[in-house]
Amino acid sequence: MGIITGLSLSLFMVGCGSSTGDAEENDSEALDYTITGIEPGAGQTKTNEEAIDIYDSLEGWQQEESSSGAMLTELNDAIDQEEPILVSAWSPHYMFAEWDIKYLEDPEGVFGEDQEYTTLARNGFEADMPEAYTLFERFEWEVEQVEDAMVDMQEKEVEEVASDWVEENQDIVDEWTEGVEKVDGTPIDFATISWDAENLISHIATIVLEEQGFDVTLTPVDPTVLFEAIASGETDVTLSPSMPTTHGELYEKYEGEFEDLGPNVIGAKIGLAVPSYMDIDSIEDLEPKE
Repeated sequence: MGIITGLSLSLFMVGCGSSTGDAEENDSEALDYTITGIEPGAGQTKTNEEAIDIYDSLEGWQQEESSSGAMLTELNDAIDQEEPILVSAWSPHYMFAEWDIKYLEDPEGVFGEDQEYTTLARNGFEADMPEAYTLFERFEWEVEQVEDAMVDMQEKEVEEVASDWVEENQDIVDEWTEGVEKVDGTPIDFATISWDAENLISHIATIVLEEQGFDVTLTPVDPTVLFEAIASGETDVTLSPSMPTTHGELYEKYEGEFEDLGPNVIGAKIGLAVPSYMDIDSIEDLEPKE
């Protein structure tokens, strides 16, 4: 009876399709072979399409283009119902602090290596504003610090969130400003890309600079305009470029026409992500559409 019972159980398990491969196929079917994406013109939208072309596991898949806000709403709704979803993701972003989600491994390297936000200044910035130059060399955040603060941006204005961060992290601010002499109203033109994380760290830096006596003009601009302004000297400095993938082409186009002060946020990333309750870990765990 033991042999018969064991054989019957084995046949039952095979018939039910309990193998890991079948479970993964069910995930792909449940996802309707669709990546929930963001804006049509976004760089990551193009990278998602490259992933669909390169990965055999994504053959026959499609990308649903909408907006970042719509994607986040769909992610929230799916997690509330504990349903599968595959989304465009990037960090730092509050989605990783708000929900338990994970990046899928990218064995083909389509989404590139880890990103870092990079501080760029116009040529001559150090000679003209040595105190500001030192501060911008020192400005640095961890991804988790930025993401935790970004959660508050869903309820508060970025200026208030930045002010709260400075007040709650005075020890970090003191390290940035140690030994830096204050100035008396020196004007500084500071540019930022109008994305949440970049906007937040730029506002934090603005508060620190103003406390040091600088008269700061913070201007949100398009990435192309930002690089043009830094290269031409129209803008003094920025914390926003994401390297090497997101703004790599613009960096190469204007390289030599600005000074690179190094990274200010290390460990930034883009890729595809799923809720952690989904039993897949890699893009290759997905299944092509038949």
